[in-house]
Amino acid sequence: MPARKRKPTDVPTVADLCAALQRLAPLELAQDWDNVGLLVGDRGARVRRALLCIDLMPAVVIEAVRQDVQFIVAYHPPIFKAITRLTIPATDPTDAVFRCIAAGIAVYSTHTALDAADGGTNDVIANMCGLKRTHALDYSQNRDAEVKLVTFIPAEHVDEVMQALFTAGAGWIGDYDKCSYRISGMGTFRGGQSTNPTIGRAGRYETVDEIRVETVARRNVLPQVVRALRDAHPYEEPAFDIYPIQPEPRRGIGRYGQLPKPTSLATLTRRLKKSTAAATVQTVGNPQQPISRVIICVGAAGALPFKVGLQRGDVVVTGEIRHHDALAILRHNAAAIALGHWSSERPVLAPFRQKLLDLVPAMEVLISKDDREPFRHQ
Repeated sequence: MPARKRKPTDVPTVADLCAALQRLAPLELAQDWDNVGLLVGDRGARVRRALLCIDLMPAVVIEAVRQDVQFIVAYHPPIFKAITRLTIPATDPTDAVFRCIAAGIAVYSTHTALDAADGGTNDVIANMCGLKRTHALDYSQNRDAEVKLVTFIPAEHVDEVMQALFTAGAGWIGDYDKCSYRISGMGTFRGGQSTNPTIGRAGRYETVDEIRVETVARRNVLPQVVRALRDAHPYEEPAFDIYPIQPEPRRGIGRYGQLPKPTSLATLTRRLKKSTAAATVQTVGNPQQPISRVIICVGAAGALPFKVGLQRGDVVVTGEIRHHDALAILRHNAAAIALGHWSSERPVLAPFRQKLLDLVPAMEVLISKDDREPFRHQ
């Protein structure tokens, strides 16, 4: 029986893929200096086939054209600085960018968003080490700016006022809407002679049963929420307070955790070299020293591992280590394994491919074969 021909509407768009990638590697988790997300492309274009790679080199673009690919997920962003010209040939990453634009191929970068995401680059290496529970080396500040709105409403008007606030955009917590908290109390006031109070008379001290209501709102909808409150509230001058909310921090880049049982630096090195298929691995420290805690930061670790207070029994697992950082690790009586920058990041592509297919099954996802380690090992 011939396969059912796919309808055009079954084929996902660039926007559909961007939404799926945002779920897998939320862009708000990326470092402030990074350039992640959709870098090139028409959001309405259809995508039948996507290609995953670490580095968007010209050879990868040629492979993508040959494979009739419409979307490339490049882990490292090929655009970091402002582009002043796009020409070929070029000696910078804009060469590959130009070729993608000419071929109608969209380009999306995940980089540090995928480093921080659950199941991302660092978690893949953590699983290879055998870590069962990990903590983040760094935390990303949730950039969703919200406030808490507190107001006081006569009981018989609560539903009417709150509906106005919800309609204006207040009350959302995650996927839940119309969220509020209510508690009964007593309000007091005395209006001046020029006032026209809804309850009581001007110049007289009044007490009234009121409901204290709390709800939340994004800052970008706050003006219309306040306007809705003033319009719907029965009082001439409604009382309300607005409090900033400190967002909950989210797990950021890097991971660390305890091994189920101590092992030697040499044993862990052999395991990771095999699991990542790294061509060459460098180590810092005595190969026989016992390791109990692993600190992971794929790519280039820099000073990040030192945040957790390195000590004897620790090993830093990363891609590349600067000379003076290696000396500092030794001074802390710790150890390190450098898998190679590319080799420490490449293992994420296979599980990431499957997750993307689970979210967007109506397309094909390939892993680039021409995306290669730039170093030759003699």
